Amino acid sequence: MVVKVFIANQSGSTAIKKKQQDVLGFLEANKIDFKEMDIAAHEENRKWMRENVPGEKRPQNGIPLPPQIFNDEQYCGDFESFFNAKEDNGVYAFLGLTPPPGSKEAHQAAIIQNGEIPENKEILHLHRASDDQLGENNEMLHNHYERSTDINENIGENKTAKDEEPPHQMVDLEDAEEESRKPESPPDGEPVEKEDKEEEEPVTEDEEDEEAVTEDEEEVDES
Repeated sequence: MVVKVFIANQSGSTAIKKKQQDVLGFLEANKIDFKEMDIAAHEENRKWMRENVPGEKRPQNGIPLPPQIFNDEQYCGDFESFFNAKEDNGVYAFLGLTPPPGSKEAHQAAIIQNGEIPENKEILHLHRASDDQLGENNEMLHNHYERSTDINENIGENKTAKDEEPPHQMVDLEDAEEESRKPESPPDGEPVEKEDKEEEEPVTEDEEDEEAVTEDEEEVDES
């Protein structure tokens, strides 16, 4: 299986040249065997590339632009697909190749195939750190929820107590007038003056006779 990269060495587009260099530079850096297929100098390569690019992968104008990547006759994708695979550490799967042992992509492939996490201290440490952070976030959310609940309950209790307060009683105007007529009580510590008026006791008949006799006696003595 040979990776084929269809390029245009004499392209006047700077963007196309940069994309071609990115693909070829990555393959060389990772020691992946590939073969350059120039469509500018060889009409057969251009024709073959255009015929084998799937219809759903063609641009709107119907003419696929380089770079286009194949594994033998199997279509892999264009530059955008290659770039996304590189960002996801899945270039070998994108090219239809087996990732080298010890690479990140090999670990991911083992997880997908076996459903087990390889014994890698760095990966295990990252997983544990993620679990710890998740636990802290859940605890913070729980505490925030409890504080919000307590605040809402206090607001509800205050509102209920306020609603249960009895309405202020209206003062009767007549009672107020009667209170105003009452004499003011003296200040504390001052004696209350009592009226000296005493009720006159009725005079009896015996007392009247005694008074009359006394007057007669006075007249006899003077004579």
